[in-house]
Amino acid sequence: MAVVDYKKLGLVNTREMFERAIKGGYAIPAFNFNNLEQLQAIIKASSELKSPVILQVSKGARKYANQTLLRYLAEGAVEYAKELGCHHPEIVLHLDHGDSFETCKSCVDFGFSSVMIDGSALPYEENIALTKKVVEYAHQFDVTVEAELGVLAGVEDDVVAEVSHYTKPEEVVDFATRTGCDSLAISIGTSHGAYKFTPEQCTRDPKTGRLIPPPLAFDVLAAIEKQLPGFPIVLHGSSSVPQEYVDIINEHGGKLPNAVGIPEDQLRQAAKSAVCKINIDSDSRLAFTAGVRQTFDEHPEYFDPRQYCGKAREYMEDLYKHKITDVLGSDNKLVNCD
Repeated sequence: MAVVDYKKLGLVNTREMFERAIKGGYAIPAFNFNNLEQLQAIIKASSELKSPVILQVSKGARKYANQTLLRYLAEGAVEYAKELGCHHPEIVLHLDHGDSFETCKSCVDFGFSSVMIDGSALPYEENIALTKKVVEYAHQFDVTVEAELGVLAGVEDDVVAEVSHYTKPEEVVDFATRTGCDSLAISIGTSHGAYKFTPEQCTRDPKTGRLIPPPLAFDVLAAIEKQLPGFPIVLHGSSSVPQEYVDIINEHGGKLPNAVGIPEDQLRQAAKSAVCKINIDSDSRLAFTAGVRQTFDEHPEYFDPRQYCGKAREYMEDLYKHKITDVLGSDNKLVNCD
């Protein structure tokens, strides 16, 4: 099949928005989506706030929603943003955690404007070789490539790791130079999923009893920045696991004990550095589930998906707006939406 030109879909790659974000001291929101309600909430929030946004699709999302439908949803998202008054939206369609050259190539061919190749579980030289192969293919079509060095713990879709391995600052220059990647995902203590830390890794707030997670390794981030000044850095596993949604879920029949995420003040600190893309997935799932559980509990007579997905979409839109304005630093964005 012929390669679909993402620019004809109205999409952009990450290159220019990352340059602006690094200079401006903020981060671009990267939100995963699997269904229509998530996409609607993302576009409503980002368009109202005139923010660039990265729509992330995982391997699991491609299985669940079908990659062809996802491409047309992204094209529709561009037109939806224009309807909402953002006449020149900056929307990226990005593959999250691609695990093979074939997966990345398929996404490039289907109209994705950015792909991630995650070879972090491979030996160092194999990670370089795989990443370089993806970069050489994607750059033919001006598709940007994110790579990963270091391993994040946790579970999210098909990404599973028991133990984190911090990125080694002494390796980043060699890796970025030899692969030609456009951005680099690093490991400094973030983690996938809604259970980012065990209770044993945390302390407890004596007043609320809530878990307080350990701080991120900002010394590692600083060392990486020193080695690669101005190079786009990405944080995965950066959901903060908002306790208000966890509480709603638990109050309405759910069971999420000790769910804990990354404190938002630490994400804001990271966004002021060379971290120019912050990935958020689990928070959206929590907001969606909170809306559905609350609605079913309060209205057991409901059976129309529009009734219970409506509250879920509302919660997700509120979440996305909060992340964009209060966590990632949207006040510095220079986006020509009008």
